[in-house]
Formats: sequence, structure tokens, C-alpha cells
Amino acid sequence: MPRVKFQTLTEQMFYILLCLYKECCGMDIMEKVTQMTGGRVSVGPGTLYNLLENFLEAGMIRETRAEGRKRSYVITEAGKKALRDEQQRLLTLTSDYEHFAGQGGDGL
Repeated sequence: MPRVKFQTLTEQMFYILLCLYKECCGMDIMEKVTQMTGGRVSVGPGTLYNLLENFLEAGMIRETRAEGRKRSYVITEAGKKALRDEQQRLLTLTSDYEHFAGQGGDGL
């Protein structure tokens, strides 16, 4: 069965959307992701602009302004829902881990 697009988010997707709670442009997003994650996650321009285009098409972000080649974006309600859904998925995974492996590994 094929995977539904954006059913789960990669770390890069998650942090890009998280950055867009405040309007920003692509260069700002790349810097913010690196700062937010202490350098653990980075986003290159090719990946970033491909994901921004996909997010636009999915209605998860919207373009707020364009000045020449510089474009700014902000998250939409659909993008916020995707972030909440991903957070819940991660919490469920963490809970399962704590239940089955975190208590000495003998949960099964």
C-alpha cells in the first residue's frame, strides 16, 4: 500500500513547518532550523525549495510576499494540523518505547 504524502514528517519537514509559525524566507528557514536543532538538522537549498513547493501545493503553507527571487511564507491551519499530528505520533512512539523497552526491556 503506498504511503500517503505527509502522513508522517521527516525531521526537515517538521522543522521547516515549525519555523513558519513566524513569516520567513528560505534563507531564514535554513538558519533557524540549524539554530533550533543545535546543528543536528540542516536543510540545504535544494531540499528546502522542493519541500516549500510541495507544502504550497498541499496547502500547508502560503506565500506571503515576493520581492524579486526572495519569497516569504507562513504556515496555514493545514500545516499546523500536520505538525500536531506528527507530535502526537512521536508521543505515541515514545510512550510505546517507555512501556515496552524503557522499563528494563521486558515489556513483552
